[in-house]
Amino acid sequence: PHGSHTTVNRDQCNFITGSPGHSSLYLDRLNGLTGRQVQRIFKALAHEHVHNDARSLVEYCCFRYLSRDNSDFHPSLRELAFQRLIFVTMLAWNDPYDEDNDPHSSLDNYSILGRLVEEDAFVRIAPAVAGVADASTAHHLFRALVGAEKGLSLDLWTTYLGELLKVHHGRQTHKIGDNFLSDEQVLCIGSSRKRPVLKWEQNTAWPGHLTLTNKALYFEAIGLAGMKKPLRLDLTDHNSKIEKAKVGPFGSRLFDSAVSVSSGSVSNEWTLEFVDFGGEMRRDVWLAFINEIISVYKFIREYGPSDDDPTIHHVYGARRGKKRAVSSATNSIARLQSLQFIRRLHEDPAKLVQFSYLSGAPFGDVVLQTLAVRFWGGSLITNSKVANERSLQRHKHSEGSSSGRSQVFDIDGSVYLGKWMTSPSWASSHSVSFWRGSSVKHGVILSKSLVVADKNLVEKAMVICKEKSKVVDKTHATIVAATVEGIPSNIDLFKELVLPFAIMAQKFKKLQRWENPRSTICFLLLVYTVIFRNMLFYIFPFTLMAMALSMLALKGLREQGRLGRSFGKVTIRDQPPSNTIQKIVALKEAMASVENSLQHLNVSLLKMRTIFLAGQPEVTTQVALILLASSAVLLVVPFRYILAVSTLDLFTRELEFRREMVAAFISFVKERWESIHAAPVIVLPYEGDDNSNKTLPAKASRQTESKDVQDQRSDIYVNGIRPS
Repeated sequence: PHGSHTTVNRDQCNFITGSPGHSSLYLDRLNGLTGRQVQRIFKALAHEHVHNDARSLVEYCCFRYLSRDNSDFHPSLRELAFQRLIFVTMLAWNDPYDEDNDPHSSLDNYSILGRLVEEDAFVRIAPAVAGVADASTAHHLFRALVGAEKGLSLDLWTTYLGELLKVHHGRQTHKIGDNFLSDEQVLCIGSSRKRPVLKWEQNTAWPGHLTLTNKALYFEAIGLAGMKKPLRLDLTDHNSKIEKAKVGPFGSRLFDSAVSVSSGSVSNEWTLEFVDFGGEMRRDVWLAFINEIISVYKFIREYGPSDDDPTIHHVYGARRGKKRAVSSATNSIARLQSLQFIRRLHEDPAKLVQFSYLSGAPFGDVVLQTLAVRFWGGSLITNSKVANERSLQRHKHSEGSSSGRSQVFDIDGSVYLGKWMTSPSWASSHSVSFWRGSSVKHGVILSKSLVVADKNLVEKAMVICKEKSKVVDKTHATIVAATVEGIPSNIDLFKELVLPFAIMAQKFKKLQRWENPRSTICFLLLVYTVIFRNMLFYIFPFTLMAMALSMLALKGLREQGRLGRSFGKVTIRDQPPSNTIQKIVALKEAMASVENSLQHLNVSLLKMRTIFLAGQPEVTTQVALILLASSAVLLVVPFRYILAVSTLDLFTRELEFRREMVAAFISFVKERWESIHAAPVIVLPYEGDDNSNKTLPAKASRQTESKDVQDQRSDIYVNGIRPS
């Protein structure tokens, strides 16, 4: 709808001038109102402190028009004028008091040529346009688009939207074959003569066509007689997973360009290689595609009601929640497809798809909760029978989530029933704290996702998620800077040498888990007898005595020849026959494994150095207080009681009534440990005999920016269909 085309003079915009003023005027026309009418309505709805806020008025004009459409992809994006209008709106939000533009040509190409949209404006406006961006990944999308540039230009904006339109048009016009299920939508097809997709089976690679739908993967192998019958791998199974893999002839694992996808069992595991001579970006993009589909169905199982849940009919629109979630995931994939085809992938593809990114992001579980409330939340449908309504209320309270909340509400009053809160994340402290302060205080609510002068629930959760991510990234940067090269070692021999200790640890673990209750009870009786009979002082001498007697006994048996010639020799199996390349690859993998272990050890030591040398004063204070409290307990309480309690704690951790508490404590300690910075490491340049300084070579892995992306073409993306 385009509404009225009433013209408005510049002085009717009051405090908004230039490009911002004309952005508002065009949006007012689309809303069928004049500038003065919009301002009167805005002042009547908004809080007093934002009455004269130009940025809030720009938001109101934009969001009011966008709130009319409830589709997954805004239909007006097909019009170039609307694309320019959204761009000008972002410019207006970016600088609402700009007076540099001619007011009579602010939507003309020439007047906005050279103007750049900044990240904050893009993150605020773009997610409001359905299908263009998600609030949870908008900042990563902006960085992927602009790269090293200062902002988003009109040309880049229209190019991105043009490619996005082609992707959606291709999905709508693509005819699905007989081999696919009728309710599936084809999202992406991987097929190219220059860069084929290979399916590895028993060290043999089969080229073929790979098709990704919104529910499964299909692979059509190319045989001598033509295309074979396609194989299907279900991605909606709760055991579905995907990870990077290495492949190569004769099991050499030479090429790091594959993924391993499984669905439920080992027999349903595919190893797919995405041939790409320009790097690993093609594999990483497909990894993000497939992982997003797996993640969205995991999200649906964890946060959404089941299809046979009767309460789904008591909330208006809840039946369409699953469809909304899947559409959101497919839109994320469409955006990533568009970025790859226009060669704009300056960001990790995993950060550009919503559900897979949030599943591993800090505070991501709360963001997923807000998405669940958006997808399944709605107004309660009143029942004509009061008795049934009361029964529903009792049902909600009796079968509510473990968090103790009967239900939560979205900013527009939509309700999300407590019965659907089956995820343990609802009971976490940060979740409870977030939902207590989730109300909108001063904004104008137009819909669940559109709030003027304030943020919706997803945006509020993403603010916290983004702050926590910055802390994690900063800590990770210190760790990356602190890692140094390691030395090779014989891993197989090391494993053999520590095998007795590993067996002892395994036996002790079985006792701890109560796999044999009788053995565990006997062991605990022995331990507590030693503790409370004051026999602790005899343990160490007895251990030394037992070791000495064992050594003397073995010596006597060896002298008698009763142990055999091979006794005491360390035996390891040789590697299977391999050529020189395979040996080099195996040696490289062994060195990488040891180097990785050394790096983790060094990072831990550097973090301990940071704690003891007050690199982070607040952490040092906390650790010092803990040590002081521990010392006080050790001084006051007898040691045997402390040891008894510690033993009881150790042998009850795996029991059902303590498992959740222990997991929460471990998660808390891990989070605190990861927030500690590593102490800085300075690597001095090498000095030879001639005292000439030589700089060390920089790590190649730290210089791999997305230049390779610039030389890549996308796979077939159902918008044409175009080969890569």
